[in-house]
Amino acid sequence: MSNAVPGIVARDPWLSPFSGIIQARAKKAQVKEKELIAGQKSIRDFASGYLFFGLHRSSTFWIFREWAPNATALFLVGDFSEWKEKPEFQLRKIPYGSWEIEIPLSLLHHGDLYKLSVHWAGGHGFRLPSYAVRVVQDEKTKNFNAQVWDPPQRYDWQNTTVNANEKPLFIYEAHIGMSTEERKTGTFSEFREEVLPRIRKGGYNTIQLMAIQEHPYYGSFGYHVSNFFAVSSRFGTPEELKRLIDEAHGMGIAVIMDLVHSHSVKNELEGLSRFDGTPYQYFHDGPRREHVAWDSLCFNYNKNEVLHFLLSNCKFWLDEYRFDGFRFDGVTSMLYYDHGLSRNFTSYEMYYDGGEDEDAITYFVLANKLIHQVNPYAVTIAEEMSGMPGLAASIDEGGYGFDYRMAMGVPDFWIKVIKELPDEKWDVSHLYHELTSKREDEKTVSYAESHDQALVGDKTIVFRLMDKEMYFFMNKESQNLVVDRGIALHKMIRLITIAAAGGAYLNFMGNEFGHPEWIDFPREGNNWSYQYARRQWHLVDDTNLKYHFMGDFDRDMIVLFKEEDILTQEHCYLYLENKGDQVLAFSRKGYLFVFNFNPFKSFRDYGISVEGGKYKTVLNTDNPKYGGFGNIDESVVHYTQRQGKINAPDFLKLYLPSRTGMVLKHLETKRIY
Repeated sequence: MSNAVPGIVARDPWLSPFSGIIQARAKKAQVKEKELIAGQKSIRDFASGYLFFGLHRSSTFWIFREWAPNATALFLVGDFSEWKEKPEFQLRKIPYGSWEIEIPLSLLHHGDLYKLSVHWAGGHGFRLPSYAVRVVQDEKTKNFNAQVWDPPQRYDWQNTTVNANEKPLFIYEAHIGMSTEERKTGTFSEFREEVLPRIRKGGYNTIQLMAIQEHPYYGSFGYHVSNFFAVSSRFGTPEELKRLIDEAHGMGIAVIMDLVHSHSVKNELEGLSRFDGTPYQYFHDGPRREHVAWDSLCFNYNKNEVLHFLLSNCKFWLDEYRFDGFRFDGVTSMLYYDHGLSRNFTSYEMYYDGGEDEDAITYFVLANKLIHQVNPYAVTIAEEMSGMPGLAASIDEGGYGFDYRMAMGVPDFWIKVIKELPDEKWDVSHLYHELTSKREDEKTVSYAESHDQALVGDKTIVFRLMDKEMYFFMNKESQNLVVDRGIALHKMIRLITIAAAGGAYLNFMGNEFGHPEWIDFPREGNNWSYQYARRQWHLVDDTNLKYHFMGDFDRDMIVLFKEEDILTQEHCYLYLENKGDQVLAFSRKGYLFVFNFNPFKSFRDYGISVEGGKYKTVLNTDNPKYGGFGNIDESVVHYTQRQGKINAPDFLKLYLPSRTGMVLKHLETKRIY
């Protein structure tokens, strides 16, 4: 980027006072990139640590390498050494703080277990290799070991990858382990066989997989990672994950990974903590080492070796498993020295006051550049709540290069509305403002709720709306006003959220049909129960229950938005926001969205000034097949009318039942005068 005004500043004059800082951050990333590649062709060539470090088999021997600059001696121990330190398995030191050993092919076999025994001045300890691609837990001792992973045949990919950036994303956020109905940990194979067809039928074109990187504590939801290059073995083998991704690609579904580079577990035996005896090999030293809220360790993004490790990790998952991109977790935490915990981000100064970790910003720029070099069709999403300008803007224009940012304020807004306001106080003007507010030059992933809102201690939208009534009145023969209200608002909330979305939409597994209760992983506090760490698919499959109403509506809604490319038009056009009536109407890509949030009043011949012509209802929350009451005749074709003078506005007159949302397609310009 030249000294010219950055593109993000040109589009947003309020950033002008900070143009120098924005340019300096871009320059810092450019300088760091040149420093890292140092004679190599690109950052893509630099980020190949997984091809050098770790265990690799050549035609004549095994070779293992590790980076441990403070170590005084390293030994490989395992089945092959009777778990003892033996001279023939001692590594030799090579330049740049690294170590290596060559081992005869006959001594290591697929499936063998091993560890590192690391010595440093004043101590030693067992460690799992930092680039281990397979880590397994012993059922009896609960200890983790690295495992030689060299199956006789490499996985034979059948399908090409998907262009995740070609169309708007309709994301199905999923957790493999809790995707089964049984009270156990689900597997990749079960997900592929049982859940993948549901996702396809539901119309979603992208799967976001959580908890893929190995994590010792299952209840962390996969966010306390110990082994960054290892697929969590509790879900199955690497080949089973590859087959899942491959078959998704065959269905035209992209698969992105929830990538955790914001922190790491404190565990020393399983993770990177004090790997070579120092607290600062991968992490900050001193007060910045530990995350004050997460009980974890914070990476030092200023160290080239750490950048090499993390960037190589990005490339590894793209190359080895053919993921179609990443949702970066904890971006807010990485951006600020205080992890964004002590500021409310009410002014632009808070993004440029010196409290930002510019080393982390540099990492984001390099990671996004790398990912799009490796796969130009990949997509990157930032989980970020502070509103940092430029996060999802082009690197060339002073941005950080993400393709999307999460609209994290939207689910918080819905919780606040449902929790604090009676239905008659819902302000449609406020709804529309909150749902459409975003930076003009950045795409967002909008959602009504994700896994965050489903965790124990919180409530899903459906549970906030229905509470205990769900347990007794979800049978179709039951009559209950609370359940009727809940089903109606569940559909309306999703419809208005996706209709106003900033380019992509997300749903967490099961929430589309109003999965009851919360998520609580097996832990001591619940007697290690799987009761709430699963998905009860039978609820939506049972046509005698009302859950399928919400599931069927979600499917038809997603299919409509996907097939008609509604989200490709960036902006909505507001026609009406009547706060007194609680009626809202806006259009997007030739479709008119009309909502009557009024809990008591239905309106006959409600006039809405719109673009003149002919309109046909294509989706309606009040349709009986979605659990509605059938008060709207979808066979009626509506024509706009002009009242009075020739230049008078066109009005569409509709019947608007209470608590109803509808979508009408603008078919042609034809009026009744």
